[in-house]
Amino acid sequence: MSRRVRQRVEENGKNKVESPSFLVLGDEDLAPKVKEYVDWTRLPYDTVLHLFTRLNYRDRASLASTCRTWRSLGASPCLWGSLDLRAHKFDLSVAASLATRCANLHKVRFRGVDSADAIIHLRARNLLEISGDYCRKITDATLSMIAARHEALESLQLGPDFCERITSDAIRVVAFCCPKLIKLRLSGMRDVSSEAIESLAKHCPQLSDLGFLDCLNINEEALGKVVSVRYLSVAGTSNMNWKVATENWEKLPKLTALDVSRTSIDHTAVSRLLKSSQSLKVLCALNCPFLEEDKSFSSDRFKGKVLLALFNDTFDGLASIFADNTKKPKDIFSYWRDLIRKDKSIDEIMRWIEWIISHTLLRIAESNSQGLNDFWLNQGAALLLSLMQSSQEDVQERAATGLATFIVVDDENASIDCGRAETVMRDGGIRLLLKLATSWREGLQSEAAKAIANLSVNAKVAKAVAEEGGINVLAGLAKSMNRLVAEEAAGGLWNLSVGEEHKNAIAQAGGVNALVELIFRWPNGCDGVLERAAGALANLAADDKCSTEVARAGGVHALVMLARNCKYEGAQEQAARALANLAAHGDSNDNNAAVGQEAGALEALVQLTQSPHEGVKQEAAGALWNLSFDDKNRESIAAFGGVEALVALAKSCSNASTGLQERAAGALWGLSVSEANSIAIGHEGGIPPLIALARSEAEDVHETAAGALWNLAYNPGNALRIVAEGGVIALVHLCSSSVSKMARFMAALALAYMFDGRMDEYAMIGTSSESTTKSVSLVGARAMALKHIEGFVTTFMEPQIFAAAALSSAPSMLAPVSEKARIPEAGHLRCSGSEIGRFVTMLRNPSSILKACAAFALLQFTIPGGRHAMHHASLMQSAGEARVLRSAAAASNMPREAKIFAKIVLRNLEHHQAESSKGKTSIL
Repeated sequence: MSRRVRQRVEENGKNKVESPSFLVLGDEDLAPKVKEYVDWTRLPYDTVLHLFTRLNYRDRASLASTCRTWRSLGASPCLWGSLDLRAHKFDLSVAASLATRCANLHKVRFRGVDSADAIIHLRARNLLEISGDYCRKITDATLSMIAARHEALESLQLGPDFCERITSDAIRVVAFCCPKLIKLRLSGMRDVSSEAIESLAKHCPQLSDLGFLDCLNINEEALGKVVSVRYLSVAGTSNMNWKVATENWEKLPKLTALDVSRTSIDHTAVSRLLKSSQSLKVLCALNCPFLEEDKSFSSDRFKGKVLLALFNDTFDGLASIFADNTKKPKDIFSYWRDLIRKDKSIDEIMRWIEWIISHTLLRIAESNSQGLNDFWLNQGAALLLSLMQSSQEDVQERAATGLATFIVVDDENASIDCGRAETVMRDGGIRLLLKLATSWREGLQSEAAKAIANLSVNAKVAKAVAEEGGINVLAGLAKSMNRLVAEEAAGGLWNLSVGEEHKNAIAQAGGVNALVELIFRWPNGCDGVLERAAGALANLAADDKCSTEVARAGGVHALVMLARNCKYEGAQEQAARALANLAAHGDSNDNNAAVGQEAGALEALVQLTQSPHEGVKQEAAGALWNLSFDDKNRESIAAFGGVEALVALAKSCSNASTGLQERAAGALWGLSVSEANSIAIGHEGGIPPLIALARSEAEDVHETAAGALWNLAYNPGNALRIVAEGGVIALVHLCSSSVSKMARFMAALALAYMFDGRMDEYAMIGTSSESTTKSVSLVGARAMALKHIEGFVTTFMEPQIFAAAALSSAPSMLAPVSEKARIPEAGHLRCSGSEIGRFVTMLRNPSSILKACAAFALLQFTIPGGRHAMHHASLMQSAGEARVLRSAAAASNMPREAKIFAKIVLRNLEHHQAESSKGKTSIL
């Protein structure tokens, strides 16, 4: 069998390019052996061209630069018929580099004023279609220049955002320079004068599709002179004189479809237009309040005419356009698209309807209008899903954007309507969106990813997204070189990562590496990407296993770089939160130390506590709190000014959110573990704001404040400051009234530290008169403190259980006491050897109340199952504290409760010693 060779030759100056030969199906006997690699340079010409069509212009340029053959193929005219420039930087220099390829360019989509200014430098004299968004800054001069350079233009669309700087002067230039114009759609002009409209009527005889959307003023009479118009839209336009409009528009000889959605039109004007216009077939009046007020109005009397309004079923209305009555109205769009022989006029109407409805639904969704929930649930969501299957790319994009928007009820708090989200899910919306997200068109990828991200706020929908393979899709899109696609994909991963069940799936799909890479790829000027990537990493870092994966992927360095260099508060906040979560896993991995060792990390977090944005300060303080559990980090934080910064933060947050207050107190709590830091906090004035926070009604706030005051009270100088600042009353109140057992416990321990006798000696230093005053004040404070310490301990004493335990040291008798007395959260507290030693010493204190409190504390720190119980037991065994405990348990002057608690502590020590001897490690 002979081998067939296909050759393609393209003239490009003097160079001719021959494609390499390739096998045709059926030549299996001549097929070469499979190699371990693909020789990309030997791909067939058609295959390479097909690859090029799937790339944006930047990637085409990169691929074309690999070799001479591909450079020639990359310049093929068939690849440069259209350009979508929206997602990439497009300025004068880029336009100049592309100009040699754009001789046959017919269609351009752009975004923003810089891209608009650069279009004229493409030298695309044969340009037929221009579509732009983000056009608020585009001026008359820019639009006039575009029109003057592209006299063959047939379609010009600017919107849906407002063209605030474009005036009627530019419209007149467009009319004069572009006589072949067929379609003109502009949004948000302030005024469209009669002169501008009459210029269009005079110079553009083929103008059949005209739209002035969301304008302030339009000359209604002049529109009646554009006799060529078949499709007219004035949706969202205010200040319309409907009497003048109907008188002039009913005479338009070719007017087939009219869009007056979101205007003040009433039933009188609608009736006159539908009755009087001979050519009008479709009137779209969605979300028109005055029309909807008349509950008795019915469109049934307008035979052969279709009125699309909120009080009608849109699907039924569209179905009536077709002669076939057997199809289901809900399937009308798919029915029309599948028709083999299409009626050209109906096809044109339906394409216009798709565009108009997608635009109107997006505008309604953006306005978040009240009272439309039934519409969205009954037909709005279904319409958007149908439009997502349109053959028009801009309709698909707008429908996906509308889907992402209509479910959101509160942008600021990222709150969505669960009923609407679940309606989309039930109607097959997830599968449709994922299909769009895997399209090679980047505009569709971006908008579909945005919709998936918003829908995934709902846990049920998030589960459906995961089950349909959405995590793999989003992880793949996060690797896109298109910033908009990557940003929305990162947002989807952020929302999905909220669910614990999705975190590992994201990591397995390569999501962690993709998110870290995003931060390195766009370190500056891409705030949305950075915030979403950091937010997703923050959620993932909350999982122990995933946090290790984040660190392994270079996440620590990326997040620290973000915290140091980024100026956008959203990204700063999420970077700090991610670092806080990475450092939150204690001894289970090395991330806490790794974050502290990363150059600039601690310094950056200290600086962020001084941010003007509360969220940034809160997360930075939270990160410092977690990092302070590492000894080296704790001292480094202080060296970078952390004590001063956090004391200042605590002083300033009296009226802040409870989250910020909690973390500010928590960070000082963590730093105060070090005696040097504790003293520094006292000297810096940190005690008064902590006492103020201890008076908070919020449980989380006064709990962390109590913890900080407990640590600070270890130092007698700080203890005296707490007394002088009125802290005893605040601690006594917590000890007796807090709903948090932990807050009560730590308040009791702080009071015990303060009044075990050491502060008395410190208070005597100074003049005689000062000493007398302080001594007198300390006596009353001591009595009040001891009373409430005793009351706290008593709450954990069940009389019958204690009576039985007092008669026997058998485990069966002591176990109920231990269970009754246990404070589970206390197992997370970690004490130093000197702190444990102080409680042991307190067992010899003359006060029976302090003895009982000390024994109660040691019980909490050694109960099996506590996170640091083995650590505390080891400290006590190494110091020989068991002897003191045995003496306490047997001493005749020891209160009953102290004896019983001491016996339980001894049992705990024996348990830990036995576990240690078996080679077991502590429970972490």
